[in-house]
Amino acid sequence: MEEFQLMKGNEAVAEAAIRAGVDGYFGYPITPQSEVMEYLMAAKPHERTGMVVLQAESEVAAINMLYGGAGAGKKVMTSSSSPGISLMQEGLSYIAGAELPCLVVNVVRGGPGLGTIQPSQCDYNQATKGGGHGDYHLIVLAPASVQEMADFVTVCFDLAFKYRNPTLILSDGAIGQMMEKVKFAEQKPRLTKAPKWATTGKTPDRERNIHTSLDLDPSRHEKFNEKLIRKYKEIEEKEVRYEKILCDDAEYLFVAYGTSSRICQKSIQLAREGGIKVGLFRPITLWPYPKKEIRAMTNQIKGILTVEMSAGQMIEDVLLSVEGKVKVAHYGRTGGMIPTPEEIVEALKQKISGG
Repeated sequence: MEEFQLMKGNEAVAEAAIRAGVDGYFGYPITPQSEVMEYLMAAKPHERTGMVVLQAESEVAAINMLYGGAGAGKKVMTSSSSPGISLMQEGLSYIAGAELPCLVVNVVRGGPGLGTIQPSQCDYNQATKGGGHGDYHLIVLAPASVQEMADFVTVCFDLAFKYRNPTLILSDGAIGQMMEKVKFAEQKPRLTKAPKWATTGKTPDRERNIHTSLDLDPSRHEKFNEKLIRKYKEIEEKEVRYEKILCDDAEYLFVAYGTSSRICQKSIQLAREGGIKVGLFRPITLWPYPKKEIRAMTNQIKGILTVEMSAGQMIEDVLLSVEGKVKVAHYGRTGGMIPTPEEIVEALKQKISGG
């Protein structure tokens, strides 16, 4: 039976994890995502499903616990905020190199450094371009509501196990802390049968599985990298997600994700009241990025304004997508500041539409 509850975004992630049949959560507290672990500790999921919830001694320890749990074929996850995610990058590269599934949730705060605990979108490049070393990709989804914070937990685990690849929910402090109505589905059972590739020891029909990202033979390692590249191309072909709002008659386009996309919906209303036909293109998967879909929009629009709570990181992907066919500009606020709908409309007039 479906239920509706009023919850914070962080709490919704935690409850969704329990209901998705997650085997283990390993993390370390940091504002503004600490409610994820706090909710899990209070909910005592080990009594409901047997789910393990452990506060590690650091983010470095937490991500390596994910490595071990994922290698055993378990559904495992962690959550943190910007500086904590930075500490996890080496482990994420190892997990990607070992082709193991897991979920990481980043509730982004302003940076660089310790920055501020206020919301930001300044971790886009880290999430989509590979914050760790090597040629690898995380599958990255960006929620724009508390409901999507919950929904994307299941989506990310499905993708993680389908492609044996780490996944990331890139949220921010605004969505993590805001309260909205959330619908939850019934409890799913935890997995009882381990995947064939899991480290479950030697069996009658195979030798023991070993997961490592180390290979000192360059020709063999190149073949492995080529295998990863083929997998990433398949993901780019099959797993792009996006939303278009009032784009059918749009002459101009906002491109925004997460909290910024919510603000842009009010900006659209204000702009259209002023005679400017603008629509919203919201990337849901930040990797794979909806390049083809944005490029197709250039046949009808005159210009694009990317709106981000950063100095401008996603704009590079938009510029690459449009291939110089239309003008692209950026408007954003940094340091934990959130742009207003009026500011965005004014930026559209000054930078793109010419008033």
